[in-house]
Formats: sequence, structure tokens, C-alpha cells
Amino acid sequence: MKKISVIGAGTMGTGIAQVAATHGCIVNLIDSAPDALHHSKSNLHSVLNRLIEKVKISEADSKNILSKINWSIDMEDIAHSELVIEAVIENMAVKQKIFSDVASLVSDDCIIATNTSSLSVAEVASSCSNLTRIMGIHFFNPVPLMKLVEVVPLEQTDSVLIANVKSVLQTWGKTVVTAKDTPGFIVNRIARPFYGEALKIYDEGLADFATIDWAMKEYGGFKMGPFELMDYIGNDVNYHATESIYISSNYNPRYKPSLTQKKMVGKGLLGRKSGKGYYDYSNGAAVPQPEEDEESGKKIFNRILAMLINEATDALNLSIASRDDIDTAMTTGVNYPKGLLKWADEVGPGYIYKQLCQLKSDSGDDRYTPSPLLVKIAGENKTFYA
Repeated sequence: MKKISVIGAGTMGTGIAQVAATHGCIVNLIDSAPDALHHSKSNLHSVLNRLIEKVKISEADSKNILSKINWSIDMEDIAHSELVIEAVIENMAVKQKIFSDVASLVSDDCIIATNTSSLSVAEVASSCSNLTRIMGIHFFNPVPLMKLVEVVPLEQTDSVLIANVKSVLQTWGKTVVTAKDTPGFIVNRIARPFYGEALKIYDEGLADFATIDWAMKEYGGFKMGPFELMDYIGNDVNYHATESIYISSNYNPRYKPSLTQKKMVGKGLLGRKSGKGYYDYSNGAAVPQPEEDEESGKKIFNRILAMLINEATDALNLSIASRDDIDTAMTTGVNYPKGLLKWADEVGPGYIYKQLCQLKSDSGDDRYTPSPLLVKIAGENKTFYA
């Protein structure tokens, strides 16, 4: 598979094009906005120059990569592609129109994929008649650095094409997992409690941002706390991902967006990119200090971990992904210290079950309902890994 087209010349699309060209593919990078193409080309030149400076690639490598990418406003340039990846904004109508246009331009053998992170692949592809060649290929940003890719087939997707795409992605140096076409796929679904439960702990007045972040790093070994990470991602991006999964999951209480985060977004407190979020990033701003109390810190960590493990267990229960793919996705895609199902075995599924039951009893909130699979495993005194 050597002829690739990418629709959308933003950060994600440019990253996909860079990786594909680096591994020998001829790439058409298509965007209807000339300015977007100009910025894409300029930014890629800058990225490659930095790699040359760091002696990661040679000048010849850089020239070779750039020579393999064709920046174009003309959709008809995709006609001879073997794979087309749509990587535009998370807007269903826009994506559906692109899929319809792509299907009319490429051959029947061309694979058509969406890079959506949270929308239904089946709904994106609803304008297409041949669903056997449709799938989601969800890269993580920044694409050249992030190893994980979630491949999301439809029920109708040809198994041979799935295997071919996974093989190609692996030759690009990617770690590939397979997910069912469900809200948030693996990573964005399972990671919701890392943010949502941290926000709920704050909303309950149990701890401030700095203390919750400290607890997750000190007792969980996470490299960033949830509020640091939300500020890094962008509160708008994080909030809308949660909202999308909440709506798509028929308003499952586990994914209910936080009013605190909604207010932050409304005030433009988006995190690092706006200069202020949960923390103040302006020059000379005071760095808030956590209350380093061991007992409360462990309670915070245990509560968030219990919700993360319950989410991972439910994903396994619903056959969203295999046990190994779930753990691989969370350690590779969001850099968790351990796979959540292996972590569950370490602390004991029964312990997690009791924690959730206590949280539900104390709060009366259905968000703490244990997954049926966790109930079963705990009741039978079993583990996820034999």
C-alpha cells in the first residue's frame, strides 16, 4: 500500500502524511483552504528541520519526505489512492459529505477511513454504499510521536482489508489495537473517569486541584495529574469529548460532564493554550501547593483508580476490545503506569467491587454501579489474567 491520501491539512492530517511519507508512501494531502495547506507545508518544514538539528534524520531524508507529499486543494487528486484517511474537524455533516465525495472518486478497491476520535464510524460512513472497505483509523496527536493507533472496523468491513491496514500501520512503527465502533472507542472511553472523577472529588469539596494531581502522581505513578493533563489537552477539547461520549452512550451517568469544566470553557479558561485553566500559566504566577496528607491522598487515588478499572472492565464486558488491547491502549495511548486490568489483579477485583459498592451506597449515584463482569469476577474470586 504505497498511494495514500489524507483529507484535512491540520496538525493531525499533516502528522499522518509525515509518517506515511517517512515510510515510503506517496501522499496527497488535500484541503479546501489554501491557507491550511500553506501552514501545513511550513510547519512540516519546521518539524523536519528540528529533526535534522537533533540528528534524528538527514537533510536527504527531509528532502525525500517532502518530495513524497503533494499539497493540493483538488479532491480529484485522490483518484488512484489505495487508502484515503479523512482527518477533518469532529463534525458529522462535514465528515459525511467528505466520505460521499471520496467514494465517488476512488476505485472500488480503495479503503476509506476516518480518523474520528469520538464519532460513530458507521454514521460517518452512512452516505456510502460499499461498507466492506470502511473503517476508523484513529491516530493520536502528535502522530509522529504517539505509537498507538485504534483500528475501528464496521461489522461489514472485509477482514482481509482490516489485516492489511493493521500490517501497514505496523510497518509505520505503530502499535495497533482493534476497537468496536462504540462511543470513545478504547482510550477516550476508558480514560473518562481520570478526568470526571477528579472533577467530582473537587466539586464535593474534598480536595483542590493541586492535591488531587499530587495524589495521582504520588500514589498512582501517573506522570501528570488529571487537572494538569486537562490543561495540557485543553478544557474545551476535553469537555466536548466527554459531552460527545455522554450523549452517544444514551446519557450514561458515568460520563456526565462536569459543570465546573463547562464553566471553565465558557469563561475561556482552556488551560495552557489560553494562559489559564485550573492553573495560572502567566509569568510569575504562584504555583499552588498540595495538601500532602497520606490518608486523603490514598483515598483520592483509590477512588479514581476504582472508576478507571470499572470502565476498563465494562469495555471488556461489552466486547469493545480484547483484554490485551485494552491494557495496551491505556499504557501506550495515554501513558498509564500499568494496564488497568493487570492493575485490577494486583489490588484485587473484589477490593475494587467493594469500593464501588461503598461509593454508590454513600452517594446514591448510579455512576458507581459495578460492571456486571466485575461483579462476576469478584464473586467467583477470579482475576483478569490467569
